[in-house]
Amino acid sequence: MRLSKTRLLNFLQCSKRLWLETKRPELAEVSPATQALFDTGHRVGEIARKLYDNGTGIHIGASNNLTAALKQTQALLTTSAGQSPRVAGQGSLPLPLAGEGRPRVFFEATFEHQGVLVRTDILEHSPTRTRLVEVKSSTKMKEEYTPDVAIQTWVLDGAGVRVNDIALAHIDNQFTYRGNGEYAGLLTEEPIGDLARRIAPQVPEWTRRAQQVLAGSEPNIPVGTHCRAPYECPFISYCWPKTEYPLTALPNLGSKLNEYVARGFRDLRDVPEEEVSGETRLRVWRATVANRPEIQPTLRDELRAIPYPRYYLDFETINFAVPIWPGTRPYQVIPFQWSIHIEKSPGVLEHLDYLDLSGELPSRGVAQALLKALGGDGPILTYSNYERQCVQSLAQLVPTLADTLRALEPRIVDLLPIIKRGYYHPAMRGSWSIKAVLPAVVPDLRYENLGDVKEGDEAQRAYLEAISPRTSQERKDHLKTSLLEYCRFDTHAMVHVMTQLSGSP
Repeated sequence: MRLSKTRLLNFLQCSKRLWLETKRPELAEVSPATQALFDTGHRVGEIARKLYDNGTGIHIGASNNLTAALKQTQALLTTSAGQSPRVAGQGSLPLPLAGEGRPRVFFEATFEHQGVLVRTDILEHSPTRTRLVEVKSSTKMKEEYTPDVAIQTWVLDGAGVRVNDIALAHIDNQFTYRGNGEYAGLLTEEPIGDLARRIAPQVPEWTRRAQQVLAGSEPNIPVGTHCRAPYECPFISYCWPKTEYPLTALPNLGSKLNEYVARGFRDLRDVPEEEVSGETRLRVWRATVANRPEIQPTLRDELRAIPYPRYYLDFETINFAVPIWPGTRPYQVIPFQWSIHIEKSPGVLEHLDYLDLSGELPSRGVAQALLKALGGDGPILTYSNYERQCVQSLAQLVPTLADTLRALEPRIVDLLPIIKRGYYHPAMRGSWSIKAVLPAVVPDLRYENLGDVKEGDEAQRAYLEAISPRTSQERKDHLKTSLLEYCRFDTHAMVHVMTQLSGSP
């Protein structure tokens, strides 16, 4: 059976994953976060094709005809000649090959060796020299990229294409987009050839073992940390035991998770108390085994001490790997919406919100309306440190308002660490996110009862659809309503949690 590079990498993560995606692909469940990573990778790949000059794409078409791609690649490499390519902008590695002919650039060049098939991101090829460039959407080199490139190197060598130079191209997070589609400098390169060649000799053994797995029945592989590292497996729902309180409800277990699984533990309540270390994990264990919440006596007083008026603040943001607005950087946090519940006195609430769906850089409008809504005094209540980061990002994006925005920071009170120190309910299953705490404290209020937008990834997708010129006005109005409802629910959730845990009216 032919193995793609991706399947061989998945085998290295877990042999059961390889077997399931080959034999039982219908069991896969791709999470929204994983799909977002795929979408980001595709977008970065599109830009890479523009940055590497004089490129020719190898197309497989809707039929996914890899045999045709192999033949097309061979034909193009046989006749390759022409002008030298280069990577435009910062971090570029021009390749002047004096006296030997200038190479051509190929995208998705396809090769096969001993049943392993790879499609290269960038291949610079001349009759006497070949350069391989792997493109990633991350902002740095990661350990898992080495076997990725090693597999490609081994296949190309075996197919008769000797790779002379290997580089990893990743995003430079200091790049600032100047507009007009000018992305020169978005990608920077790091040499990876020595690392890749060091482990390339292991590829035949990986291949042999992977083929053995596919020739047999479903492997009996216990769950563990490998289910989410280096990537989240789409078969987690299938593999993990169906239990009320999974072991992962014990926070930050790390490799201890694998030890627990090996010892036969499946539910948090299976773990003896003497096996649980760390005060936070012990609190989770005690509350779960006792089946009742654990509340620190100081929590109520700590929450009640927060003065009025209270401003409950939540942002919704977008962070493009490939910036679309001039003056912004890759993965920069850009708020496009906020919701504020103002509690002027106990139980007296006012709600304000702001949402920019113009498709233009929303920062100035977001910042101006925010400053007007928050006034000059009173604590700004958030849930996590993310809102502070959003304020800092707005200060960078709107320099003329930077001092006023930074003056908000001393007013910010993060409720998350306060509640994490003082409250735990078994229904939270090891999470102190607002989505876990709210139904534990107020059972009738749940995010799943919202409409189209129930969490942050969905909010980002709704925003992108709403600002697209291809979206109808009717659909845009619907998305606007969903976004406003979701962000309002976030701050209202904080009010409810604060009210219940502080005992306020």
